[in-house]
Amino acid sequence: MTDISHDRLLIIDFGSQVTQLIARRLRELNVYCEIHPFNKVDEAFLNAFSPKAVILSGGPSSVTTEGSPRAPEALFAMGVPLLGICYGQQVMMHQLGGKVESGHDTAEFGRAYVSPGSKKLNILDGWFVNGNEQVWMSHGDHVSKIAKGFQVYGTSPNAPYAIIADLQRDFYAVQFHPEVHHTPNGAKLYENFVRLAGFTGDWTMGAYREQAITAIKDQVGNQQVICGLSGGVDSSVAAVLLHEAIGDQLTCVFVDHGLLRMDEADEVVKMFRDHYNMKLIHADERELFLGELDGQSDPETKRKIIGRLFIDVFDKYAKPIGAKFLAQGTLYPDVIESVSFSGGPSVTIKSHHNVGGLPEKMDMALVEPLRELFKDEVRALGVELGLPASFVGRHPFPGPGLAIRCPGEITREKLEILRKADAVYIDQIRKHNLYDEIWQAFVAILPVRTVGVMGDGRTYDFACALRAVTSVDGMTADYYPFTHEFLGETATRIINEVEGINRVTYDITSKPPGTIEWE
Repeated sequence: MTDISHDRLLIIDFGSQVTQLIARRLRELNVYCEIHPFNKVDEAFLNAFSPKAVILSGGPSSVTTEGSPRAPEALFAMGVPLLGICYGQQVMMHQLGGKVESGHDTAEFGRAYVSPGSKKLNILDGWFVNGNEQVWMSHGDHVSKIAKGFQVYGTSPNAPYAIIADLQRDFYAVQFHPEVHHTPNGAKLYENFVRLAGFTGDWTMGAYREQAITAIKDQVGNQQVICGLSGGVDSSVAAVLLHEAIGDQLTCVFVDHGLLRMDEADEVVKMFRDHYNMKLIHADERELFLGELDGQSDPETKRKIIGRLFIDVFDKYAKPIGAKFLAQGTLYPDVIESVSFSGGPSVTIKSHHNVGGLPEKMDMALVEPLRELFKDEVRALGVELGLPASFVGRHPFPGPGLAIRCPGEITREKLEILRKADAVYIDQIRKHNLYDEIWQAFVAILPVRTVGVMGDGRTYDFACALRAVTSVDGMTADYYPFTHEFLGETATRIINEVEGINRVTYDITSKPPGTIEWE
């Protein structure tokens, strides 16, 4: 748990796939919040965390099922404002004396419209201005009886208790999901909730910078620190923040694992060694990584190999300088996506090479100054720290690099083809002044060869997929709507300029259901 001076809001997660969006809505309001799984929150945790308000998320379970998730009973006696979302509403009713049932044709999935009740409600200021409000429903169970003290403030055709509240206790509950895009006015509901809870909106990057520098100094003392620097936004911002905090106690290690984009190593080394005058080790470990990855095709195996080798390399360079800390650019979405409730409703989406602690053999502790931040907050912190726009605005690049953009077996030949194709694609995006409109763009080389015709000859080369998405923080994403002219021009350039590719496709999958990266 983070020790910060800001007012804190606790989100208790019951396993909804959109819980992260609640946190995003609150961070946009400059409110500091943390997501914690229901089975990790007990009375002792609540006392230590001391939230100013609590939100109960949605989830896939049924409160009518024995052993389904519950909120800690101590929560309802804390005297802080409480907001239940979907399953969170049902948990509140079930535990406070109401009733929840299944069936009876009251399930709702998708777009619905809520009508106002006869009485006004403070968290609905700005709602129902033009009549009914569009919301997004996703529930099978329904509240059939509300708990004592609650009243109805909004209904839908299949949810007679769509919005309820107990004003005496500042308990609020809704059956829909205000955090999703399909509830257009949902952000206003969250804004009203945090305002009535007394949040002042003091979560800013200027304040975070000062707090983080103090925390780094307190944690590190006079010890040496090494920082894994990839040149991406996350590690770059982490490195500059650390350098501002501890100066020459920091040594950055840039690992060239053979999975970088074209000319990336030269750009990163020049930037941090020359511009920032940091102590920087350029570790050429291409043979080590590519040798271990040879013949591997399973994506989780690749990630674990790369994560293990990163640790080995950092350990190798840390020992001569006596480093006692390893700094990483871990972000909050990395942490969230790697959480899996033990016996609970959520599943691990994918493992992250930089989440989960360090092996005992390293005899080092982790420093993760960005662990509470989403990607857009990291960019804002980069601006606050004075990083060049060219680095702050860079598209995200994963720690495992091109390994996860090369589904199937990794070979040096495929990596070289991928580098060239990716360079052409990014050049096209920049040429058409689209780079800053896109959250992330890259090429994936597919593990198939296809028949083609070039000139009078037959080819049997690789196919590749172009990927470009728009997003705020990477938690959800939509594909970028390139014109057919752009896609045609780009495909022609790649096929003409990159030997080894004879077919180009464009990936139009959103997140969810897909992830942004292919592996």
